[in-house]
Amino acid sequence: MGNNNFLLDVHQHLIVSCQALEDEPLHGSETMAKMAEAAKVGGAKAIRCNTISDAAAIKKQTALPIIAIIKRDYTDSDIYITPTLKEIKELLSVKPEVIALDSTVRTRPNNEKLKDLVQYIHEHSDTLVMGDIASLKDAEYAYESNVDLISTTLSGYTSDSQHNKGPDFNLVERLCSLYKIPVISEGRIQTPEQAREMLELGAWSVVVGGAITRPQLITESFVSSMSVKHDMRQK
Repeated sequence: MGNNNFLLDVHQHLIVSCQALEDEPLHGSETMAKMAEAAKVGGAKAIRCNTISDAAAIKKQTALPIIAIIKRDYTDSDIYITPTLKEIKELLSVKPEVIALDSTVRTRPNNEKLKDLVQYIHEHSDTLVMGDIASLKDAEYAYESNVDLISTTLSGYTSDSQHNKGPDFNLVERLCSLYKIPVISEGRIQTPEQAREMLELGAWSVVVGGAITRPQLITESFVSSMSVKHDMRQK
């Protein structure tokens, strides 16, 4: 297993996801690099990021290890997080410590196979492979495909996974009891207390994104809560 230093660096620590899609106000590599620098100052030990340009800018700005992905839509599949070998080859050019792949049991574009993609990364680099999963069935598939880490990134975002409003504590606890490889908790973690609870359940580390790095969503949560209180006063 390559990049053992990454695993040591992030153990029991926070990873911050710094991503902004093209339709979001903070889109752009320079902005994401500054966001990542702010996360570093706050104590983040690694950054999860999307696109080659963001990955390169963040590595240059922060010198932190990165978990890199490319989100790309294909017409023949619902998988869009690093879906094919094409995206993997692009990401390897920036030498990320980790590449994350959608590792659900769903059919990949071009009918490519997860195990083949994981093998390609292992044979051509020291980069670790994170399997983004949504369910126990996905986790078994990812593990059998030889991923180095499992992350609950997609829990609640596939048709066969639990659609919880909050973090999937149950899934993290089950995964930690079933697998010896690191389990990364990611998805709908909104508070420091929830992050701490994930570590107590056995998560290797925790990824937080929207609650830290997407101000439009943070603002929406405040506005929504204030609107509810306003409606109650009118009754």
